[in-house]
Amino acid sequence: MYSLSEVLETIRMVQEENLDIRTITMGISLRDCAEADYKKSCQKIYDKITSLAGNLVKSGEEIEREYGIPIINKRISVTPMSLVAESSNAENYTAFAMAMDRAAKEVGVNFIGGFTALVHKGFTKGDRILIDSIPEALSTTERVCSSVNVGSTKDGINMDAVYRMGKIVKECAERTADQDGLACAKLVVFCNVPEDNPFMAGAFHGIGEPECVINVGVSGPGVVKNAVQKVKGSDFGTLAETVKKTAFKITRMGELVGRAAAGKLGVPFGIVDLSLAPTPAVGDSVAEVLEAMGLECCGTHGTTAALALLNDAVKKGGAMASSYVGGLSGAFIPLSEDAGMIRAAERGILTLEKLEAMTCVCSVGLDMIAIPGSTSAETIAAIIADEMAIGMVNFKTTAVRIIPAPGKEVGDSVEFGGLLGHAPIIPVKGAAAAEFVARGGRIPAPIQSLKN
Repeated sequence: MYSLSEVLETIRMVQEENLDIRTITMGISLRDCAEADYKKSCQKIYDKITSLAGNLVKSGEEIEREYGIPIINKRISVTPMSLVAESSNAENYTAFAMAMDRAAKEVGVNFIGGFTALVHKGFTKGDRILIDSIPEALSTTERVCSSVNVGSTKDGINMDAVYRMGKIVKECAERTADQDGLACAKLVVFCNVPEDNPFMAGAFHGIGEPECVINVGVSGPGVVKNAVQKVKGSDFGTLAETVKKTAFKITRMGELVGRAAAGKLGVPFGIVDLSLAPTPAVGDSVAEVLEAMGLECCGTHGTTAALALLNDAVKKGGAMASSYVGGLSGAFIPLSEDAGMIRAAERGILTLEKLEAMTCVCSVGLDMIAIPGSTSAETIAAIIADEMAIGMVNFKTTAVRIIPAPGKEVGDSVEFGGLLGHAPIIPVKGAAAAEFVARGGRIPAPIQSLKN
């Protein structure tokens, strides 16, 4: 049972500190939708998604009214589409993305994830077709998100896939040049991808997941920031304990909403993802949490240490609050979606190199980074390779969601609106890495992978 004081505290968090549930995401298995005739397969995909998720948005809205807690997004993730489409006679998988998009529009969700391939050790025919289809699929649909896993601690890094993804990112940007390369904002390249991530653009429904499941992604940077401000000047032990207790409260709310949604929809409850997910809204910034710890500006010396403390305390608090923690869990640092990070990048204090260092201790990786449109595919591939190496060696999920904005250079900015926000174009290194990424093959798994 919740005490009156806990209820009142939650109301205050919602009204004054931007506390919300960032997403409830329904995962749906489409493995039984595979058909030799791709048109039949696409119809089965549409029918299954609309049947299972038909009441998702309605149920979410009912929970918002019943509990007074905002649920910002209602989303869907599906089986990696390369696995479903591979049985078909299609030579391009854009039709599958369009079926996903139609279903998403029909049920009213804002994004659907799962136009995905898992190629960390090599490609199948279906994987190659899906990857080659990504630019057309993302530029001709509105709500479809795509992800490709190119590395893992157990298997190393598929550098052929990394190089190919550098070219795919460039093509996605060029196809949506009139939207500042928007298609790139719906594409993530992963190492050690989780199967139960509720957050876009990287969500998909893993092969070890049940037929249908509800996963929840919580938020709450504003709540954590206010808690940190109350212990200004205290030692680091007190600071960590404060963050941990706050994360506990946020996670409890997330599990409450997740179980309520699962009950209304008649499907199992999956996990709570503890990630602090910022928005461009004032007071809803991970960067501002770090600055509340005593940094003048996010990106200055000490930022990585502050982020490490934050990430660890969030996980510890969340793990005490729920037995079903999963996804990514920690603190997101998407540049364009965090008002504090945007300010820091505009000042030149938060750089690509510092962001890369920060990814060693937080959730995911280089996220929503806008770079000059003239950046080569080889340089983008090298940036991806660096981030994949961090994930591989450190047994963690890392990812790259990068936007080479066509026609834009350092000093310009891109504008996506909504949760995707806006971002200044930040510089990349001018020296080439083309010969390195062109070697091909697979970077072997590190020695620490031999744990069996």
